[in-house]
Amino acid sequence: MKRRNKVNAEFNMSSLTDIIFLLLIFFMLTSSAIQINIELPESVSRTVAPTDIPVMLTTDGVVKFKGKVTQKNKLRGLIAEAKSTSENSENATVNIIAQKGVPWKEIQSIMEVANGLKMRAIISTQPRK
Repeated sequence: MKRRNKVNAEFNMSSLTDIIFLLLIFFMLTSSAIQINIELPESVSRTVAPTDIPVMLTTDGVVKFKGKVTQKNKLRGLIAEAKSTSENSENATVNIIAQKGVPWKEIQSIMEVANGLKMRAIISTQPRK
């Protein structure tokens, strides 16, 4: 009888796939846990609308488009580009997230941009306490 002393050259991938799935779940959970830390106006409205194109305004004049700081004069082009690349471009909605105390003129200017692009615009609020 002859003994075989061959080394098994196979690599076990099961533990590697487990680690990859755990990392994938971690990044999915942390990326969707982005919170808005500004005080929103209060309302009794319960309308739930899609948030295709979020625009955030703060009282210190910062304008954010999809979470990135931008300038007001570039906003129209960014919204138009987002509408054209949106999967739901026909019913795309601009979601205006304005901090409590932002002048109405700032909100109105974004609503006019949305209206000029034939889009709907909604203003995010928090429920009354």
